[in-house]
Amino acid sequence: MTEEEITTILGKAHGCVDSECAVDDVDDLIAELKDQQKVLSERLENIMNVVSHLQHANTKEARKTDDVRAIVKDMLRVFTTSDGKFAMGFSGDIGDGPTTAYDALPP
Repeated sequence: MTEEEITTILGKAHGCVDSECAVDDVDDLIAELKDQQKVLSERLENIMNVVSHLQHANTKEARKTDDVRAIVKDMLRVFTTSDGKFAMGFSGDIGDGPTTAYDALPP
């Protein structure tokens, strides 16, 4: 969950407590929690699928590193907070960081 999502839930919970948990406030909190439950369930399902694929790819007799790397990149997308981008704190570089083609493939 992102900081914003956590802050929203905590704000609604505090609002409920401050207003002596009026019916409307509790309904808002329940709706927010159900939305987060759905999002987290989808993320959990994605993680479970990635774990299964990663285990299968990692135990193959003819293990292909590129396949394993692609699965790990897919897993990183599960933890992102914005569509199509890696999670914060991950630069997208694998290994020793960025390299030029000359460094990667010496003549």
